[in-house]
Amino acid sequence: MKHRRPVRKPLLIALAATAVVTVTGFALVATLSGAATPTTTPQAQGTTSPSESAASAAPSSTASASPTASQASIGPCGRVATAKPTVKVTEVNVGVSVKGYGGEGDTEPLPMAIAAMPSGGSWLAWLGTNGQVYLGRLGCDDKLTGTPTSFTGIDLQDVQADATGGVLLLTRRGDCKTGPLCGGTSSPCNTMHMIRFDNNGKQVWERQVTNLSSSRGGYDNGARFVWWYQHHGRLASDGKNYAAYFGVAITVPNGSCVDIHEGDRMQVVGPSGALLSGHDSFEVGCSHAWTSRIVWDPRTGHFVMVCATDNDCRIARPNPYRTISQGTCDGTLFGGDLVLAKSKGYWTAWSQGGQARLEHFSTGASDTTVKTGASTRHPHLVTYGSGHMLLAWSAGSALAAQVYDSGTGKAVGVRFTIGVKDHDYQAFKAYADGSVAYAASGGSTTIKIARVLPLA
Repeated sequence: MKHRRPVRKPLLIALAATAVVTVTGFALVATLSGAATPTTTPQAQGTTSPSESAASAAPSSTASASPTASQASIGPCGRVATAKPTVKVTEVNVGVSVKGYGGEGDTEPLPMAIAAMPSGGSWLAWLGTNGQVYLGRLGCDDKLTGTPTSFTGIDLQDVQADATGGVLLLTRRGDCKTGPLCGGTSSPCNTMHMIRFDNNGKQVWERQVTNLSSSRGGYDNGARFVWWYQHHGRLASDGKNYAAYFGVAITVPNGSCVDIHEGDRMQVVGPSGALLSGHDSFEVGCSHAWTSRIVWDPRTGHFVMVCATDNDCRIARPNPYRTISQGTCDGTLFGGDLVLAKSKGYWTAWSQGGQARLEHFSTGASDTTVKTGASTRHPHLVTYGSGHMLLAWSAGSALAAQVYDSGTGKAVGVRFTIGVKDHDYQAFKAYADGSVAYAASGGSTTIKIARVLPLA
């Protein structure tokens, strides 16, 4: 197994959008006041790519207190859409200790995730420091409502929501049994689970999507489990079933002992909690694999996946392999995220040599490449309303971001700042009203919700 860890992320000075900051408390914790608008940084200097050449040097507009002729309230939450991106940051005190970012390695736990509810609110999930994954509901104002629930878990992967609740993807402790290993040092053998919850945050069912059991441990032939290897995962839904796409350890015999390989796995679970065959699922796809990403495409009726892999060093579609873009195995090849293009196909973000690119593809090879000019190893990409997508990346103590047209791939407007700290492997989530949100580290018991409001 060729294990990769990200190195320290480069700094980038970026243009700031308007930012609004609020702080909210949980339970008996008093609401904090007097929060200041975060310090913003000047516009990035240097040469832009052709796709960015139309970007203006003017800063984003300031949000007004109520909608005007150029601003409209959208969706159940009445979020105000403006001509340029506006960022709102809300710091939520969740009342318990939250796992920190750590070294942001690809084998380290993910501390938090957010999901968009059809109502416009959110489910916020976070990893505690006590072997529990917590789940809390956020209102339209991104403030905590009610009392969070918790589930046994040593690592959080993702959360997705629907009209009657949602699904968590998390890791729990498993059993290795005997093996023995052919070499190397033994590590704990763990399992990956979907947890279905209702609108009160209570568990409805759970389903393991690895394959350990009372008779099969991690060191038994045929095991598919979570080891120390990269195992981050994402969820997607077709409106009825949920799919999990994640890194997995693969046990194979080698004489009288076993070797442990690494790849990725996609499993689909039905509305009652049963594992389903078909639905684009597979036992192992890319190997070795990292930054495994998935999206549901209602236009084709299929789940679509993209991985980064050292199998021919590329960004690829799995099962079977189809190369999207050729890379180099120099330790700087990383995938970003995957979104639907405006009319046909998909956009995926990836990075090589610390430079982020966007690739448009339909079935396999990229047909359009956008050199974004963003200096980062770990780009984030999310659908941003109708016809747009948002690329974001680390910019020192904050995130830089740029809107792109999801049809042409051309930059729209100027770069702006999102005033929260980036995590290499956490995801932005898209909302039906055209806004996007990102859960980020706050203090020891707080989480910051960064929301980019809809475009008019």
